[in-house]
Amino acid sequence: MSRIVTVGAAQLGPIQRAHSRTDVVRRLIDLMRRARAMGCDLVAFPELGLTTFFPRWWMEDQAEVDAFFEREMPGPETRPLFEEAARLGIGFTIGYAELTVEDGRTRHFNTSILVDKAGRIVGKYRKIHLPGHAGHEPWRAFQHLEKRYFEVGNLGWPVSRAFGGIMGLCICNDRRWPETYRVMGMQGVEMVLLGYNTPEHHPPAPEQDHLAEFHNHLSMQAGAYQNSTWVVGVAKAGVEEGCMLIGGTAIIAPSGEIVAKALGRDDELIVAACDLDHAVSYKTTIFNFAAHRRPEAYGLITERAGVVPPPGDE
Repeated sequence: MSRIVTVGAAQLGPIQRAHSRTDVVRRLIDLMRRARAMGCDLVAFPELGLTTFFPRWWMEDQAEVDAFFEREMPGPETRPLFEEAARLGIGFTIGYAELTVEDGRTRHFNTSILVDKAGRIVGKYRKIHLPGHAGHEPWRAFQHLEKRYFEVGNLGWPVSRAFGGIMGLCICNDRRWPETYRVMGMQGVEMVLLGYNTPEHHPPAPEQDHLAEFHNHLSMQAGAYQNSTWVVGVAKAGVEEGCMLIGGTAIIAPSGEIVAKALGRDDELIVAACDLDHAVSYKTTIFNFAAHRRPEAYGLITERAGVVPPPGDE
């Protein structure tokens, strides 16, 4: 028996600062319609899929920063996306900057949501592994101020039972950390949907630049294989406000194999029919956690070694 979820990974080309939410939503709807025409049950959009990647700028006016955030989802400018999804009968996932009030204070998160075929939000995740820096570093060609503009996500890595399977969400830098996949893997995740905005140039370590796309795929393929799950990684790509973002949008099987990959760095849709049952062979043999995983030994190792600081941080 097979459980097929046909997924469209909708890579976006650059979103410039001058582009309005309305402009971007039109692009998203066009990709969504193309995905539905190709038989997709679900279409995945990137991290911060409604605006340019604003953490590249140092801003001191909080109102200027907050203009990039969504106060409700859906809101007036994003509601057409939800309505079109419900009309077409297709689900989607998208990342955005979330402004919310919790515990009597205003909070800012880098967030992703999962929406079902009726246009209802059925899953939500807030980014945990925030990269970059919080202080002003004007020596950089562009800054990466996620630690300044966002709080660390406070929802953990929940999974959702939707589209006939167990679905999980993560965002960009999360993909580099094994804990991301493992926490969802321990909950039986069968498909991880993640969006990213990743610069080709890494100012603190430019010697790594030529490996940006390799490391992108390496981390997602390892996460897929080691946790017996499909991974759908979706980029915002191309030259955005003078910053080159990598592409490499890919749909990856539980075997770790890439089954579909974007060719360019513009708006592009790739599609794959993903059999969720393809994970069963791995979940019941090599990566049968109950049979082979040994968490009781991990504590002993970390107790003896502790956390080793990087050079110069002792």
